Amino acid sequence: MKNATRKMQFLFALRSKGVTDARVLLAMETIDRGHFVKGLFENRTYEDMPLPIACGQTISQPSVVGLMTQALKVQPRDKVLEVGTGSGYQAAILSQLARRVYTVDRFSRLVREASAVFRKLDLTNVTAFTADGSHGLPDQAPFDRIIVTAAAEDTPGPLLAQLKIGGIMVLPVGQGQMVQNLITVTRTETGYDYDEIRPVRFVPLLEGLGKE
Repeated sequence: MKNATRKMQFLFALRSKGVTDARVLLAMETIDRGHFVKGLFENRTYEDMPLPIACGQTISQPSVVGLMTQALKVQPRDKVLEVGTGSGYQAAILSQLARRVYTVDRFSRLVREASAVFRKLDLTNVTAFTADGSHGLPDQAPFDRIIVTAAAEDTPGPLLAQLKIGGIMVLPVGQGQMVQNLITVTRTETGYDYDEIRPVRFVPLLEGLGKE
């Protein structure tokens, strides 16, 4: 009963922070964040805050996950690329909304652990790779939607190139961890349209593979 109450409060907090899309809320109700939070921080699973995970990374604040997912406007037939698998929580949410989700991370440990959770939850439409996400996944491109869960100083050119015309990318951009903005990029026939959503703070998007 206590857990059910915490989950209700969790969903209420999402709505109060601006996550109002019914499909996104249902996905976040279906995918229990508890599967992705381990160890010391398990008792904070349903709080609206980022939490540390392995390899010096974080599982994002649920309201930010919700707002990013909402801004992505995922359709049921979409093929989605996520850059920055982390705990796997964001990819699992996307699995409820898209036809196919590809997720990449520079840390093989995070990819292994997230993949194990995907199997446990029977999320058969998610595929995780260890790769340098700043280069995207050229072999699977183009994508209807791209989401980046680490902050770049500028929008990475390879990711822009892998976005379909009419496609949407959501990512944080900014110099360092103090000044970052969450933006949407929509590819048009003639170029790219940019819109700001809100200030955020994410770990940096780094090139190359991690050592763990």
